[in-house]
Amino acid sequence: MLKNKVALITGASSGIGKATAELFAQEGALLVLSDIDVDNGEKLVKQLNGNKKVAVFLKADVANENDHQKLVTLAVDEFGKLDIAINNAGVGGVQAKTGDYPTEAWHEVININLNGVFYGMKHQIQAMRKNGKGSIVNISSILGSVGTQMSPAYVTSKHAMNGLTKASALEHAEENIRVNSVGPGYMKTPLLAKNLDDDTLTMLTQLHALKRLGKSEEVAELIMWLASDKASFVTGSYHPVDGGYLAQ
Repeated sequence: MLKNKVALITGASSGIGKATAELFAQEGALLVLSDIDVDNGEKLVKQLNGNKKVAVFLKADVANENDHQKLVTLAVDEFGKLDIAINNAGVGGVQAKTGDYPTEAWHEVININLNGVFYGMKHQIQAMRKNGKGSIVNISSILGSVGTQMSPAYVTSKHAMNGLTKASALEHAEENIRVNSVGPGYMKTPLLAKNLDDDTLTMLTQLHALKRLGKSEEVAELIMWLASDKASFVTGSYHPVDGGYLAQ
């Protein structure tokens, strides 16, 4: 489905990013992977490459615009172009009510989850213009559609990401650059395990109609479809993968 497509994936060392990288490689894509977790990123590249070089890794802080320029340049230098970008890197932030939320923590979440996507898209689109087409998939959340308590920065960042996705899709449709977002429900990922205790995870499981947490591989399947030419008439849309969470 993705044979010889060049894809850039942020937050690729674990969770949804890793599952997406593995699936893309299986489908024939050439990969530029990034994360701040260098050890697991390099292990993933070694795993994917085998006897043939199909992936490279570069440590990148998505809150730093210069790092995005370096990633795009690496894609072009290494593989000649950029077809696909998956803006997946993100953080959950601290748990606190809006009236008590630390200002520094607020800026950290917004800088990574929102500004990081804007910086990435800015440079990704510039590279895709040279191809005459491209596909960007931004990894949002079900909390980009509804609210929850104790996570105002996260909820805000994901709602704003969906707005940026829609605006960019309209702006760049005539250039044949598609932009969509995916809204995972609560997934069995290292990010979730890091931020929530066992009792909270059990409670969250019950909020999904299917009564389980999602798997990163399930999200990766939708990401791959949106990134591929099979979704050539899909742009500016938000796609939940949530086990029925938003249907209730």
